[in-house]
Amino acid sequence: MTPLSTLAADLAAEQKSQEVTDWTARIGWVVGLLLLIALVYWLMREGWKWRGMLQSGLPELPTAPQATGGPELSVPSLTLSGRYHGSTTAGQWLDRIVAHGLGTRSRVELALTGEGLDVRRPGAQDFFVPADKLRGARLDKGIAGKVLAEGGLLVITWSHGDRLLDSGFRSDRAAEHAAWVEAVEARVPPSEKSGDSGVADPHDQAAISRGAQHPPAAPPRAVTPQKGT
Repeated sequence: MTPLSTLAADLAAEQKSQEVTDWTARIGWVVGLLLLIALVYWLMREGWKWRGMLQSGLPELPTAPQATGGPELSVPSLTLSGRYHGSTTAGQWLDRIVAHGLGTRSRVELALTGEGLDVRRPGAQDFFVPADKLRGARLDKGIAGKVLAEGGLLVITWSHGDRLLDSGFRSDRAAEHAAWVEAVEARVPPSEKSGDSGVADPHDQAAISRGAQHPPAAPPRAVTPQKGT
């Protein structure tokens, strides 16, 4: 047998020994994976809708008023371009508010005037926070499940209906955040600041929880010496 015929025989034997691809099993795995992805998406969507129903009592968002005051009220003292990362119940960075489109992340244009905070969101619902509803501002790193670098998020606390809300923004120029905190805080009366509203700071939640689980020990009872009989 020549070397060429030997090589041809070896190739034929190798082809016969190769396993036949089980396309039925592979297609089954792909279909199962697609169904799992669809189920997860559906559950997330239903959870979002359920959260919106629970928050249906939240009033409609206010809109920017027509300019009725002088230029000192309508001219922005600060503007910001960046992203809106969501809103939560004040002090609870994972308790996302989804009613009235507040749960939709988007680009944002902020303007702070004497009348309040104007929030413009391309592709999402705009809203306005009147000046007397501002309750404070701070730098933070997370809101509504979104985590950024330390101090990379501008969080503005405001009152809406009977609730205090935190809304998170990130400027395209993060260095602007400090000026926004100072300007918003300057507009809030001391008695109305979020620190005086009874809402715990989000970074103090763990400490409060630990304190509740481990109450302080009772002080030792004084022992009164007894007279000898």
